[in-house]
Amino acid sequence: TANSYSIIGLIYNEQEEYDKALEYYFKALEIREKTLGKGHPDTASSYNNIGLVYDERGEYENALEYHFKALEIVEKTLGKGLPYTASSYNNIGLVYDNQGEYDKALEYYFKALEIQENVLGTEHLDTANSYSSIGLVYYSKGEFNKALEYLLKALEIQENVLGTDYPNTANSYSIIGLIYNEQEEYDKALEYLLKALEIQENVLGTGHPDTIATKELIEEINGK
Repeated sequence: TANSYSIIGLIYNEQEEYDKALEYYFKALEIREKTLGKGHPDTASSYNNIGLVYDERGEYENALEYHFKALEIVEKTLGKGLPYTASSYNNIGLVYDNQGEYDKALEYYFKALEIQENVLGTEHLDTANSYSSIGLVYYSKGEFNKALEYLLKALEIQENVLGTDYPNTANSYSIIGLIYNEQEEYDKALEYLLKALEIQENVLGTGHPDTIATKELIEEINGK
């Protein structure tokens, strides 16, 4: 029954009906705490789900409260070196990132990355996602060279695993192009933005906001 509540909560969360999502996640949590206890991995999963919704709602302190509850269980029951633990670190990093607490975000993103590199390897998409998250934090901090270092690592994995015609790959091309534009390296900026645009037009269509934004930036650079 708890699993059903949890799945219903997940669907409401996908629909951005966050109050309903929380309603069902808390129903699942109540059952799991009573039947499994507050130290069970399934209970941790409920804490994690609730934390994700609070993060979406911008209620960051509540989000951190539940993510740290989940992390405590995961570290005790599963250990500190497994991908599930890395996921908890990433979730905490994301909340700090959204709060603009970039140093704390990097602390947890790097904890996640260490596990992923050791367990999953440097060619796994989860590892790529961590590289990307770290690169974006450095971008927010204005540390463009470090941002490029990690975003290019993420892009290499995405190209190898997903191919060069996938939306996530396009996003990487786009942000790398944006950074080169910030650095006034316009030829490199155009190189990556044109790659992003080709994917966006083929996959998202010419009327998609991402496609339009990329096209406008290319036109702006060409006009310089």
